[in-house]
Amino acid sequence: MTDSAQIAHTQLPSEPAVSCSTCAACCCQLEVMLITDTGVPPRFIATDDWGGEVMLRLDDGWCAALDRDSMRCTIYELRPLICREFETGSAECLDERQAIGHIYR
Repeated sequence: MTDSAQIAHTQLPSEPAVSCSTCAACCCQLEVMLITDTGVPPRFIATDDWGGEVMLRLDDGWCAALDRDSMRCTIYELRPLICREFETGSAECLDERQAIGHIYR
């Protein structure tokens, strides 16, 4: 391996990996449609303008199931399918973090 190839191989990424400890819960501000029954408690369900079921968001724009102190889901085991598929650190996650200014430098 050449010196330049070795340097490129060992450089750290410019942004730290997203983990539970660095999650900004950006996805918890998105509208979440309930398309499967995962057992979401009714107190966290709202009806959108077209009659579909969505996760309730409070006046602050965050999902009603989000604990504001820990920024963790209070119904994690019962979370909707779309929440299960939205992976921490995925391209979609990083896009949402950037959109609301939560890229850590």
